[in-house]
Amino acid sequence: MLQSTLNFHVDFRTLFTSLTTFLMMGLMPIPVVLGCTRAVYLGTENLVVTGRTMDWFNDMETNLWAFPRGIERDGAAGANSIRWTSKYGSVGAGIWDIGIADGMNEAGLVANMLYLTETEYPTPVANDARQPMSLSLWAQYMLDNFATVAEVVAAMEQEPFYVIPIPSPDGKPGTVHLSVSDATGDSAIFEYVEGRLVIHHSRDYQVMTNSPTYDQQLALNQYWQQIGGTTMLPGTNRAADRFVRASFYINAIPKTADPAEASASVFSVIRNASVPLGITTPGQPNISSTIWRTVADQTNRRYFFESTRSPNVFWVNLDNLDFTAGSPVKKLTLTDGAVFAGDTSAQFQATEPMRFLEATGE
Repeated sequence: MLQSTLNFHVDFRTLFTSLTTFLMMGLMPIPVVLGCTRAVYLGTENLVVTGRTMDWFNDMETNLWAFPRGIERDGAAGANSIRWTSKYGSVGAGIWDIGIADGMNEAGLVANMLYLTETEYPTPVANDARQPMSLSLWAQYMLDNFATVAEVVAAMEQEPFYVIPIPSPDGKPGTVHLSVSDATGDSAIFEYVEGRLVIHHSRDYQVMTNSPTYDQQLALNQYWQQIGGTTMLPGTNRAADRFVRASFYINAIPKTADPAEASASVFSVIRNASVPLGITTPGQPNISSTIWRTVADQTNRRYFFESTRSPNVFWVNLDNLDFTAGSPVKKLTLTDGAVFAGDTSAQFQATEPMRFLEATGE
């Protein structure tokens, strides 16, 4: 009994010290940010699933788009824009039908754009070898061109382009960072910090939220790992707290090779990191509600979508779409109030190509 009491006092003292440190950290100014959370699940038998939330002030008029191979694109940033022809077909979540914020290609590469207040994009220099690209195409460029994270990183290390920011149609600044994951479970995060591209590449980088920058997110998460998720987890809707919760739960849920079980588990994790509709935070009025969620089964090429205002989760089986070069661009319209369930692959309709929002300055 005495030994148990002593152990309790030691554990309590350790926890109290940790809490005090954390509270002191909490006194540090935290940037007001728009939220999103992304987490990669690494199951058994090479099953990989990536989930994310989209948190925003208002409706982003989201529709799902299906792009075939062979589309000739430019960076929508003037005459010198980078140009390419898409190598892979893809499905993505379009915002205001002027850009792709999230998606998966037929090789199982997933790209997710999340808000990052600290973003500072590059300033071009005289005789800059890099070509400009509008922010509206950053995620789609990855989906069009690469099958693996290693390929993305190798290309981005050469910096063939620089991103030109554009504000969203509702006037918010386009300060974002980008994550990619692939069917092997590899991950990378790309941020523009103080005008230069910073790349974080590791299979261990399963989770990304918003502010602070990714190196600081990792440091905060390491602190909480010392406490242990079964002892206590931070519960606010701040980005740093959501990072800690998602990091703990994405690895605490059972590892399985069952795709249905894995997708359900990933949904449960990102719902845990979601911000309820209508929630406001005193002193942080810009924290946003979760408006939709996606879960991408990269092994089986299924892309799940859930609107927080819809009663159903539905999905797109990429194997049931025609990505042959020359096939039409297709769209699944979500903005007309239709309710979907099950596999919606056959319900995509041919449409005019997306007009990605152009960047006006270089």
